[in-house]
Amino acid sequence: MGIEEKLPSGVLLSTVEGLAGYMRKASFWPATFGLACCAIEMMTSGGPKYDTGRFGMEVFRASPRQADLMIVAGRVSQKMAPVLRQIYDQMAEPKWVLAMGVCASSGGMFNNYAIVQGVDHVVPVDMYLPGCPPRPEMLIDAIIKLHQKVQHETPFGKNREEQIRELEAEGLAALPTGDQKGLLR
Repeated sequence: MGIEEKLPSGVLLSTVEGLAGYMRKASFWPATFGLACCAIEMMTSGGPKYDTGRFGMEVFRASPRQADLMIVAGRVSQKMAPVLRQIYDQMAEPKWVLAMGVCASSGGMFNNYAIVQGVDHVVPVDMYLPGCPPRPEMLIDAIIKLHQKVQHETPFGKNREEQIRELEAEGLAALPTGDQKGLLR
């Protein structure tokens, strides 16, 4: 016999983190960082056929200070990497990054000196979206999965700051994509 049985019907019990996670997931404000063909698919997802407004993403923000989700769509050159990091640093906390397309995730077919072999070498990435280019349906699916991650796994306050430091340290200490052994390397 817990407190749930003693409460009148219609009363909901939750934690502050749970309530804040629910509100955050329903109000992503994405910053556009379209660099290549993936950006066309990202723009299509905001159109009337796919309508990301259903998920609380009415407007893509041009200012990083108004955004909390960065969608990196396309390949990132070595010259663009400091700009990407500066925009990420200007975003308000809490902030999330979605790497859209195989070029943003791992450098794609551009295995050369000019392209960053994975945007996770520049900023911590919360969600990877494969494909060349990924369809708008795939982007919406990745956003829904990011919603679930934000609602259930994001700590609050000081715990969030500690988690961010750990994730950034882990990302910077990771083996560079070019040095990894696998089927394609």
